[in-house]
Amino acid sequence: MSVNRCIYLLSRCNLRYRVCASSSFSTASVANNTSLHSTRRTPEKVSRRHSSSDNSSRPLDTSLFIPLAVKSDEVWDAAIGAELTQPLDKSEILKVLNRFYKRKEMQKLAADQGLDARLFHQAFVSFRKYVLEMNALNADLHIILSDICCGAGHIDDIFPYFMRHAKQIFPMLDCMDDLRKISDLRVPANWYPEARAIQRKIVFHAGPTNSGKTYHAIQRYLAAKSGVYCGPLKLLAHEIYEKSNDAGVPCDLVTGEERKFVDPQGRPSGHIASTIEMCSVTTPYEVAVIDEIQMIKDPSRGWAWTRALLGLCAEEIHVCGESAAVEFVTELMFTTGEEVEVHNYKRLTPFSISNHAVESLDNLKPGDCIVCFSKNDIYSISRQIEIRGLECAVIYGSLPPGTKLAQAKKFNDPDDPCKILVATDAIGMGLNLSIRRIIFNSLVKPSVNEKGEKELDTISTSQALQIAGRAGRFSSVFKEGEVTTMQRDDLLVLKEILGKPVDPITMAGLHPTAEQIEMFAYHLPYATLSNLIDIFVSLAQVDGLYFVCNIDDFKFLADMIQHIPLNLRSRYVFCTAPINKKQPFVCTSFLKFARQFSRDEPLTFDWVCRNMNWPLAPPKNIKDLVHLEAVHDVLDLYLWLSYRFMDMFPDANLIREIQQELDGIIQVGVRNITRLIRATENQSSSAVTTASVRLSDSDTLPQRRGRVPKAHNQRKAIMPSDSSLSSRLLRDGLLTKELLEQLQKEWVSEQSQPGDDFVSTIKGKRKKK
Repeated sequence: MSVNRCIYLLSRCNLRYRVCASSSFSTASVANNTSLHSTRRTPEKVSRRHSSSDNSSRPLDTSLFIPLAVKSDEVWDAAIGAELTQPLDKSEILKVLNRFYKRKEMQKLAADQGLDARLFHQAFVSFRKYVLEMNALNADLHIILSDICCGAGHIDDIFPYFMRHAKQIFPMLDCMDDLRKISDLRVPANWYPEARAIQRKIVFHAGPTNSGKTYHAIQRYLAAKSGVYCGPLKLLAHEIYEKSNDAGVPCDLVTGEERKFVDPQGRPSGHIASTIEMCSVTTPYEVAVIDEIQMIKDPSRGWAWTRALLGLCAEEIHVCGESAAVEFVTELMFTTGEEVEVHNYKRLTPFSISNHAVESLDNLKPGDCIVCFSKNDIYSISRQIEIRGLECAVIYGSLPPGTKLAQAKKFNDPDDPCKILVATDAIGMGLNLSIRRIIFNSLVKPSVNEKGEKELDTISTSQALQIAGRAGRFSSVFKEGEVTTMQRDDLLVLKEILGKPVDPITMAGLHPTAEQIEMFAYHLPYATLSNLIDIFVSLAQVDGLYFVCNIDDFKFLADMIQHIPLNLRSRYVFCTAPINKKQPFVCTSFLKFARQFSRDEPLTFDWVCRNMNWPLAPPKNIKDLVHLEAVHDVLDLYLWLSYRFMDMFPDANLIREIQQELDGIIQVGVRNITRLIRATENQSSSAVTTASVRLSDSDTLPQRRGRVPKAHNQRKAIMPSDSSLSSRLLRDGLLTKELLEQLQKEWVSEQSQPGDDFVSTIKGKRKKK
């Protein structure tokens, strides 16, 4: 017998003694409903543990724990177990393992180790497969199983080996305490030591839309030696940037996609206008302005307002927003030891709720703004307004900022014949518009709840006031505003909504940082980024003032590029990029960017132009316009990434030039949007007519053989037969007779344009007749 085997035999008794003693003690512990840890736990520890569990946002979701595959490597003592005892009978081992699985005591012990029923089952299935399929087991496990089969061991002796296997496939079990500490979000104020080192003065400017609250905060900002403005939109940051420089106060612009320095040498100015996500929490300022503070409750972006409010290093923090946020901000600042000074403002110009709905577009007047909550509604209403011989401006969220400003200027210009505006709720912030009357086309808006689920719900009082408040602004030609609805039934609902008090804000958003996710990845190196985020959110502990923001968009991008080899920090940055995931072209381009980046190949101007098919032609229909908007978003994505990876996105200036050119093309398209809508409708009606021709021609074969004149065939094709597509649409209620007649007239009108030889021939034949 070899020396190693002798040593092994001498130590075997001690090993067996320790394993059995541990196992027996554990079994007895369960039987007595107690444990070693519980007997030694002090009241202080119990209190802290209870407090921690109370503050946990939700119970641990163990379905997020994905088991790892166990490597079946050969072990050095694999043959020793069989030599010292005897080969194992797999059928007997299966019976032993199944008895082990059914023991309630083992399940309770496993639960104490972090294995709930789900994880216990998964771990057991993996352990059973490992034991039965391995050619040779570790000597100690082999001996234990052999002894149990021979009646010389207790079935509970398997537990230590089962747990060893469970921790191999679920490595988080060994570091759960560390993961809980990393994801502890209960005191976010402590994340910003620079801000806590100074005694800040918090001034809340509270009031409704058009009350002058932001104006007073900006006056203090301009008077300070240094300052930062934090706004929710690029348009607002641009506006403050221009106002500041026009007032003789040098101000730089910082957004996700753009940096503008007043100093020719690029030295930073004392004042900065930025979007809320881009503000620095380490740079000292005399004054900081946080606009639209009520967005701290936003399910997706609220974390940015929380970060700014808790982290800005400014002697004075001027907060602007709804009065409904005053109490909450005061409570939040109590946790930092800072008092809040509140200045209340009233609306500068009145607005009233009309007693009559508009009901028809024939009743529109100059200065009217129709608010829709979908782009399709905007297209439809714009087309109907044009049919009535009126011009209208169009503003919606996916338009480039330059196009929005151009449309706003067109609507505001008293010399321009455009006196009607059709817009989404994008007008609620960031644009100065001369609106006399706000008309709600609908009161139902699609939204995403805290769970990331899409919902259709009636707009809130806060949203209604934000939009309605755009009527009769102080700086416009209309000194009094009015609000109403398009439908008569909606008017009573609107009055009810506006009559309610605004719901008070009760919670602020938080978001895991890159550093926290990196620490998670250190403990869970085999987990995907999406899985890391899920586990983080599941373990995250927040107190009653906070919630973890919806991270569905982040996970969507993480899953999209999971197969692309990127280091964790780069992957995290890519996944925080602000893109519209509803646009397939944008998502495809995002994927191409990540793949090119992973190859360590710079994304040059020429590379981008090839992938964008630049130069692009002006839009001929709505589909073309939507594609151009998507291309603009892709160029925005390039610029956003260029400030995070300058060496890999080196041609930001050239990209910005073609983006400005593209903005001009889109502006022309939006100015002619009714023509694009008409072209789209004509294409659709042509498709319907073509399908109708194909279906009806099957009933007119004898006529075709007799060479019936084309004009006669054309007229017959337009008339709905029983088997035609148009008749089926009428029968199913998807098409009305009036709409069919309008489509027929428009189709004939389009076909009758000069230069149409086919229609000219028909006209000639008719004249001869």
